[in-house]
Amino acid sequence: MHLAIDHITRYTYSQPAAGIVQLLRLTPQEADCQQVVQWRIDIDADGHVSAFTDVHGNLCHMFYADRPVENITIEVRGTVITGDCAGMVRGTAERLPPLVYRRQTALTTITPAIAGFAEQHRRADRLDTLHTLMLGVRDRMVFKPGVTEAVTDADTAFGLGHGVCQDLAQIFIAAARHLGFPARYVSGHYAVADHPEQEASHAWAEAHIDDLGWIAFDPTHGVCATEGHVRVAIGLDSLEAAPVRGSRRGGGLESLAVGVHGRETARGRKASSQSQSQSQTQAQ
Repeated sequence: MHLAIDHITRYTYSQPAAGIVQLLRLTPQEADCQQVVQWRIDIDADGHVSAFTDVHGNLCHMFYADRPVENITIEVRGTVITGDCAGMVRGTAERLPPLVYRRQTALTTITPAIAGFAEQHRRADRLDTLHTLMLGVRDRMVFKPGVTEAVTDADTAFGLGHGVCQDLAQIFIAAARHLGFPARYVSGHYAVADHPEQEASHAWAEAHIDDLGWIAFDPTHGVCATEGHVRVAIGLDSLEAAPVRGSRRGGGLESLAVGVHGRETARGRKASSQSQSQSQTQAQ
């Protein structure tokens, strides 16, 4: 698929905020099933930006505002060509061994409730275990925005039975780690043909199986990652892969608005149509 992504994050402060520093994990990397055609980050405030790669291999930018501001908008626009790798993660920059991703965090603590839930989905085959767990999380949780927050941990969301993609991903991660799998959080985008407008970035998880490598599981939709998934950043939990994190001095009350638009471009649809036509011709 040939996907165009528009991602806008807008902060508004009731008073001028000083000393604004923003950590941006907004830039996807190349992989076997993901080619970045173009990508641009624009910030409508004076300041300077420095780029670096973090410990997980994410491409990051630090933004430092030059002066106090009452609002700031971070806009990302880009085009990515994706392919369907049946959920297999290949060609990524792996800086850490899989064993690191067995570690619990405050947001992914393995509690008795999550451990008991995980055991219900243990199967003889390791890949079957993860598929069953993914579907189990999807069936256990009701997708409902506004119930949880950015700092809600997996156990709290699990107890509520409601949450968003972030919560489902972290429940899957904690349960998978209990079952002995390295597992990590993924932030990115999901281009859905019938619902291109989204209120936030998407999130899913990756789990590691010896001899197979990393495999991407999306418990929100109950599928392994497809060509509609654009992988941007990874981490032990949602905070380590958050698209935007920052700090400031003053500013009073803060309001945040996020808009994401992901769509298949006309070029991508044309290529898909041509490919389908060629396949039909060959079949005949």
